[in-house]
Amino acid sequence: MPQEAPLNGRAQEILCAVVREYIQTAEPVASRTIARRRNNTLSAASIRNAMADLADGGYLSQPHTSAGRVPTEKAFRAYVRWLMSGRMPAVDSERLRAELGEVHTVEARVERCSHILTELTHNMGIAAALPTAGRELDQIELVPLADRRILIVLVTRDHMVSNRVVVLEEPVSPDELVSIRNYINRNFSGWTLAGARRDLLRRMAEERALYDEVLRKLSLLYQKGLLDSDSSPEVHMEGAANLVGLDLHLTREKMRELLRALEEKQRVIDLLDRFLERPAGELGVQVGLEEAHPAMKELALIGISFRMPSGLSAKIAVLGPMRMQYERAISAVLHMGRALEIMPL
Repeated sequence: MPQEAPLNGRAQEILCAVVREYIQTAEPVASRTIARRRNNTLSAASIRNAMADLADGGYLSQPHTSAGRVPTEKAFRAYVRWLMSGRMPAVDSERLRAELGEVHTVEARVERCSHILTELTHNMGIAAALPTAGRELDQIELVPLADRRILIVLVTRDHMVSNRVVVLEEPVSPDELVSIRNYINRNFSGWTLAGARRDLLRRMAEERALYDEVLRKLSLLYQKGLLDSDSSPEVHMEGAANLVGLDLHLTREKMRELLRALEEKQRVIDLLDRFLERPAGELGVQVGLEEAHPAMKELALIGISFRMPSGLSAKIAVLGPMRMQYERAISAVLHMGRALEIMPL
């Protein structure tokens, strides 16, 4: 977030009052409105002069000659800096921990997180768990299905679960599947998936002359990706419909473009990576996202990156209008991140 020169105390106070009023009403703000909010400690004329100076500084714009002032992106950035320098109101952290404690997998917590953020802020909640290199095997489970199909369930030490159904050219009995599962879990639990694949391939090559039926069918499963894991990020988004009712000055086609863009998992991950490039635990706020997509010009992103107890990297964020309730959104993101960061699976 670009850093502008700080405003003096009176200018900052008046600017924050204008931004808060605009967030509430979405209407241009007049000097007399601010004067009433301040209980006449300054005259409307003094406030009008201060607002004119703020306009000259690029903080306020005037849509019409006779209208009040509207905050610019620069004004919202200054407002967010002011908020973050003070004490933020707390969301119900006990409630967050209770709700997250009801689910016990990374996937479920990521999904629950996006739902809670949406519910707390009435904007769009985003949560992503990002698999790390060198993922370690915890265990596999092999479930026989009809028509020579096998369900492979692979769990890694970062609590990510991958499911895959494979079809074999010949049947494998339930007892053989149990033997294969036990062999893998006994010999490779705690290994990185890449290391387990390499060593299993070596063992099968060395023991080829000693093949029994189980080892041969283990080879068939290996060829079908027995120790392969879906390493794509786990991304959940909720609340896109909250953007539809906003006055973002978009045509119907541009709004459709925006919603299509938000449906693309990789585009959302790129958005998080681009605007939340901060050390783990440090809040990031980006006001105006036109660089990511033209239809996002009047949107803001509030998010944080952190590492979960399992070692998995994660990002959570709130995407909403530039005139969102920043206090609530910042508090929700910070408390959600802290809850996920310390809560064991």
